[in-house]
Amino acid sequence: MGKLAERFERDLTIRGYSDLTREIYLGHVRNFARFFKRSPDELTVEHIQQYQYYLLRTKKIARSYFNVISAALRFFYLVTLDKDWNIKRAIPYHKTGRRLPEILSQDEIVRFFTAIRNLKHRAIVMTLYAGGLRISEALRLRPSHIDSQRMVIRIEQGKGRKDRYVPLSPILLAILREYWKLVRPKTWLFPNHRVDRPLGARSIREVVRKASVAAGIRKKVRTHSMRHAFATHLMDKGVNIRIIQTLLGHRSLRTTEIYTHVSKTSLQDTKSPLDDLSGLPGPLPPKK
Repeated sequence: MGKLAERFERDLTIRGYSDLTREIYLGHVRNFARFFKRSPDELTVEHIQQYQYYLLRTKKIARSYFNVISAALRFFYLVTLDKDWNIKRAIPYHKTGRRLPEILSQDEIVRFFTAIRNLKHRAIVMTLYAGGLRISEALRLRPSHIDSQRMVIRIEQGKGRKDRYVPLSPILLAILREYWKLVRPKTWLFPNHRVDRPLGARSIREVVRKASVAAGIRKKVRTHSMRHAFATHLMDKGVNIRIIQTLLGHRSLRTTEIYTHVSKTSLQDTKSPLDDLSGLPGPLPPKK
């Protein structure tokens, strides 16, 4: 993309997009251009919608991921190329609806961790669960972010370019110390083979997939499942929802409220109206 990539990078930077978002958006626009083997400034609305159809029908990507790609294309054509399109009609988002996450039980979490034999991989996934971190946040941790004096983990520039702290579990600290003695990380807590870059998310997603199979878990397990389990298990323990909102770094309480729909405590404390009925008929006798 050459100069177009530089302009795109500049436009994203001056509008305050994070390093990670800039990298993701640039990758999506490059993939779009590579698909048609043409420069993106030569492609039209028709090309974009062909590509969107391909992503949904052939690649069968998740709707939320589809919307991230669409957001990248919207920004590129509306801002960088200054197209005067009706952007909502030209590059539509997909209606995602509202799907409740499948929550791993504490027993499933233990089986899952046990199935991960590599210390570095186990440390990463345990960090996701112990602090409710997004995978991007965990992989961009630096050794200095682990504050064993205050027993907190500092998350710098998470989603929405917000800093926050989460509690540092003593169990996680012991795992991280064991890992640090083995690896001695410097710039990044979880470095790639190239020391100047953190480990890639794709490799951890594959670790999670294999571990869930090895642990015999039938639910769909992703890296984000650790964050869902973190929030739900805290809610099960009666932790105030606003504290959970702060720990997760949610801007809106409505986003956190989804966990009230999957919390075991919330569901078990709600009595079915069927249990209040009297004079119900007994069970039917078995057929002869």
